[in-house]
Order: sequence, then C-alpha cells, then structure tokens
Amino acid sequence: MAGEPEKCLSVIGFCLICLKMVSSNLSAPEIPTIDQAYSKISNSITVEWATVPGATSYLLTAKDGDTVIETIVSSSPGTVTGLKAATLYQITIRSISAAGRSQASPPKQAKTVLAAPILEVSSPSPDSILVQWETVYMATGFSVSIMQANGLGRIWKENTTNTSLTFSSLDAGTLYTIKAYAWNANGIPGDDSTCNQRTSPRAPANFQVSFDSGTLKASISWTPTEGAFNYTVMALGGSSELSCRTSFSSCTISSLQCGTEYLISVLASNDAGCSKSTSEVTLKTVACAPGRVTIQEDPPGHLSVAWPNVNLGEYYVAFVKSDDGLEVHCNTSLTMCDFLSECGFTYFISIFAYNKAGQSPLGDVFNYTTAPCCPSDINPVFVSGDRVEIVWSPARGAELYETKAVDGYNVIECNDTAPACTLSALECDTKYNITVYSFSEVRGSNMSCTSRIITTAPCSPEIKNVSKDAFSVINVHWRSTNDDATYTVTAQGEKGLYRCSSKGESCTLEGLPCGSAFSITAVAETQAGQSLPSYSVPLETVPCCAAGLTVTQVTQSVINVSWTLGTGVQTYVAVLESQAGQSTCHTHENHCLLGCITCGLNYTVALKAVSATGLTADCAFQSYSSSVCCPLGVKLYRLGPNGIRIYWQASRGSANYSTDLYGSKGIFTCAPSSSLSFCDVTEIPCGDVYTVMVSPVAATGLKLTFCPQKIYSVTCSGSTLGMVIYRGKRNE
Repeated sequence: MAGEPEKCLSVIGFCLICLKMVSSNLSAPEIPTIDQAYSKISNSITVEWATVPGATSYLLTAKDGDTVIETIVSSSPGTVTGLKAATLYQITIRSISAAGRSQASPPKQAKTVLAAPILEVSSPSPDSILVQWETVYMATGFSVSIMQANGLGRIWKENTTNTSLTFSSLDAGTLYTIKAYAWNANGIPGDDSTCNQRTSPRAPANFQVSFDSGTLKASISWTPTEGAFNYTVMALGGSSELSCRTSFSSCTISSLQCGTEYLISVLASNDAGCSKSTSEVTLKTVACAPGRVTIQEDPPGHLSVAWPNVNLGEYYVAFVKSDDGLEVHCNTSLTMCDFLSECGFTYFISIFAYNKAGQSPLGDVFNYTTAPCCPSDINPVFVSGDRVEIVWSPARGAELYETKAVDGYNVIECNDTAPACTLSALECDTKYNITVYSFSEVRGSNMSCTSRIITTAPCSPEIKNVSKDAFSVINVHWRSTNDDATYTVTAQGEKGLYRCSSKGESCTLEGLPCGSAFSITAVAETQAGQSLPSYSVPLETVPCCAAGLTVTQVTQSVINVSWTLGTGVQTYVAVLESQAGQSTCHTHENHCLLGCITCGLNYTVALKAVSATGLTADCAFQSYSSSVCCPLGVKLYRLGPNGIRIYWQASRGSANYSTDLYGSKGIFTCAPSSSLSFCDVTEIPCGDVYTVMVSPVAATGLKLTFCPQKIYSVTCSGSTLGMVIYRGKRNE
C-alpha cells in the first residue's frame, strides 16, 4: 500500500508530457478586424468583421468606462446587447479556436441610438387621441404617426419637440396604431415605440324609455354606437341612483321607487373610456300608495276614508271589500271617500294613486271592523219568579254577548259566547228592562241595542189558613204581593183534584169527598207566567158518616145500634139520650150495644164518626122508642080438653102483645086486642111441654123476642079442666 501514491504520480506526469507535446503543435487564431460598428436599437450595437480562418466563434466586447459587456457570437455580424441607450462604447473583437483566443482587435467606437419614448395614450373625445411621453435622454425631437389598426385610411405623422401630441378628426370607436421615436442632434432616429389606442365611442342616440308600473321597471333601448363595448344606463332620482350595464342595445332598470322623477341617461364605453352624456330623458314613475289612511264610522252605517296627498298622484281609487266578498270603490281627485257600511263586517280598504304612468303599487291593506250587530229576535223561552231564560239568533260579528237586566236600582248581568242567557236571582212579579249587547274584541260593545221589557212570573202565594164552615165548605186564605194576578187553589188527594180560583186573597173549595186527605197548594198566574206553588197545607175532610143506621132492641134494657162503615173513620161514638139520661158507646166496629134502657120511653139515637186526627162528623140523629115492658105474671089455665088461656099482667101504658106456645107438636100463637091482658089458644094438644112467651109488639108490627119464656106441661087427665104444671123459666 505504501507504493500506491508513487504509482499515481508517475501517471499524472506522463499525461502532462503528452499535453505539452500536443499544444506545441497548435497556434492561436488570427486577430479579426472590425469593418464597422453601429447601433439600430438603443440597447445594442451590431459589429461587422472579416472572417478569421480557423475561428470557431468570436468574443465581442463593449466597454463604457469600468463597465464591460461581452458576448460570444458564431459569425459576422454580431450584436452586443444589454447596453445603455445614447451611450458611446469601445468595441473590440477576439477570434476563438481550439488553440485558444486571439488578441483583441483594434477598438472601434460606436454609440447606441436614443431610447424609444414611453407612450401614454388616451382618447379624450370620440374623435381624438392624446399621445404623451416623458423626455428621452439626448433627444432633440420626436416623430409620432397614427393610422387605423386595420391598415385602412390615411396615416397622420407629426414631428414635435414637445412631449405630447393630440390627433383629432379621428373616427369614433376606432382602433388606431400609434408609432413614435426620438432623434438626436444629428437627426439619427432612436428606437420607436408602438401602441394601439381606440377612440372612445360616441354617446348612444335615439334611446327610448318604457315603464312597467306593475313591476316598477324601466326598459331603455337605443341605437348601437360604433366601437362601444358596453353601455351604462343611469337613473338619478332624489337620493336614489340606479344603473344597469350591458353589451346590448337595451337594458332594464329594476327597483325603481314609486313617486319619484328620474333623469335617465345612456353612456357608451370601450377600453378608451366612456362617451359624453347626451340629453337626459325624464321618467315619472307611478305614485306611491297613500299611507296613514284614516277610517271613521260616524254615524254608524257610514265609513269615511281619508288619506294624504302623495307625490305624483293625480287621482285616487279607493276599494272597500267586506269579508263576505262584496267590493265597492270610489274614484276621486280628492283625498277622501264615503262608503255605506253594515254592522258586524270587517272591511278591507286599499287606496291606489294614479297618474299617466299607471297605478301605484299595492300599499298597506287597512281593515276596519264595524260594531257587531245587535240581536234582533230576543225571545224568552222560560220565565219563572226568579229566573228568565232568553235566546236569540246569533248576531253577525258578535264574539260575546252581554245581557243586562235592570229593575231600576239593581242590575243583573250575564256574559256568554252562546246566543242564550239565563238570568238568575231575579225578583218575582217585577218588570225588568233586559238588553242584550253584542261584543267584539276589535270594536267592543254595540251600545245601540234596544231593550225589551220582561216581567218575571208572579210570586208564590202564602197560604195563611184553611177553614171549614158548618156546611163542610173549605175556605182557603192566602197572602200575596202580586199585581193583577189570578190565584188557583188546588186540593190534591187520592179522590182526585179540586180547584177554585180568585183574583182576591181567598176562595172556596166545594164538593170535597169526606174521609179524604188532601194537599192544598196555591199558585198565582199573570200574563208573565205562573208562580211556583205555595208551600202545601194538609187538609183532612171529616170522616164519612155511616149509612143505614139501625137500632135493634136486644133485651128489654139493651139495644144494638149498627151501621155501615164509612171512609176515613177510626172510631164511632153512639149516643143514646133521653130525659132520664145519656148512654154512650165508643167502638171501631160497625155496631155498638147500649144498656140501661128503660122500656116504654122515647130516646134519641145519635152516631158520630171520628177520624184518626180527631175530626168528628155528626153522622146520624133519629128518635127511638124503647119497647113496652115485658108482661109480668104469665100464667096458663086449661080451657077444656084442647084449650089454654094465657094470662099476664100488662106493663104501664097501652101495648099490643103476642103470645107464642112452642111445643113438640107445633107452634101456637094468639094475639089479643090491646085492651085485654089474656089470650086463648084453642085446639092445643095436651100431654106436651110448651114454652110460653108473651111479647110486646112494636108499632112497626115487629114482635119482640127478648121477654122471658116459661115452660109449662099440659097433661091430659080425665077432668075437663086439666092440670097445667109450671116447669120454670127457659134459659135463653
């Protein structure tokens, strides 16, 4: 490894020896000679020279003081660029070959031409172009030419020492090519500068404006202008400035304001600028719809609609449409209209202003709701002493009904959304002034509704007492404060209804059946209606008297009084009365036994019926004569073989008697005359036991059977007068 560096150095040395041998065989190229050097462009100089044999390229050098600019070219001529305008340079050239570079040629001076002026062009008017530039270094004058860019037409050329120049009498809206250069004191021209400039267009002519009142748009059209790229339409009115821009020959401006007068102009523009404005056109838009509309209803049924004047308004049309679809309008040059109105409607009011441009846009729609209609058919469906129910047909526009009942000092109110009302807590038999007011939330109450007089039903009478006279007639007395009322008293019981009527304070119930319970009430009735019944009063008629009173003498001292049961009777009282005294009997049955009767006396028999509450009816009264006393000392005597005489001792007073003999072989009867106290029975069989009874005979012919009976045995013997043997009394 130590021997490697030495080996490399040997190789390098060999290579250098070879190069030295090659270079010794080549020579540098000849020095070229500059024929001429000149400048046509302000930043370059062109050099011409004779070709050097063996040269592959040339090195051009331009020197200005310390500044050296070099460039390699392949052949003559060659150009050095990147130089300063109007500057003197030392120009040299070297030839280059494979053997190297030659020495520099003798220098030659050359000066760059003037720089091109930097142009600023504009078209101040449609027929002129203004060319401006800054001063060019070392320039003593300028030459400017102009022609149409399409090559048509003439060429204008102007020389000047100024830095601006105006070309006039040009065609509007036409593209021109402008060329300018400067020259120095020697008259040598410098670089030229070329640019294009279009003249500005002329203002459009023959433009027309049409206005759409419905959309507040204006359409403007015009004759196209030569060379115009775009058009701008301006609409100036008040504080509003609107515009539209287009490349066509018409344009529409939207969002115009109503009631505004606009000045409209059209400008054409291209890359040179805008045309001057032509005469302006005045456009009057439609008037705005009136605001601050005042609506009054005075008197009811008449709507007065008023509004302020609006700008550009010539006349007005007011439309009034009710919520049932009916619409009316008025056309006026004034600022108010009158309309007929009806209650309970909502009216929608629109005001339009008109001028030659047309109808104003729709403004605010105002609405006015008239007072709700009054109920017209108030009808009481129920009237009582303290309550009135009234109904009515729904009133148009009414959302609520306010019902008031006034009786002078007191006011009863009822509010409801339904077309009905029940007024409670009223005074009976009182006139009320009842008014139903309709109410709406928008307009409030309609206070023009008429009232109606309704009188409540009469007050209930108060029964003071119920009395009965001697003839079982019921008199009912009551108390009431009603005016001009008819009172009806009703007695209701199981036996039916009984009524009596009167305009006073009492009436008489007749024909009520006995032995019945009744509930008595009284009602008052007027044209307003009927009162509630009074509190009921119980009434019990006297019990029904027994029918068929019968008095039967059971024994000489006892009678039986019987009768048919009557209605409503709980107990009976039978009274037997004579000069000697009185005997009574209480029973709940239909008969009664009265004792201690004295025979042969006149009595009065009376019967009373008593109800459960103690009501008494004197049912019967009749005379009764007790029977004659039974005879005493009854004896039998034999009269022959087949005859018997019955003998007795008559009681006081005269009486008829009847004698009966009851035996196994028959009954034998005899009746003596009233003056005798014996009676004979013939043809009576002997040998039998007979029961003998001597009975008084009543005036009616009824034979009394309660006298004592005696038993006798009649034997058959041989004698003519047989023996009659007394066997004793017969037990009843």
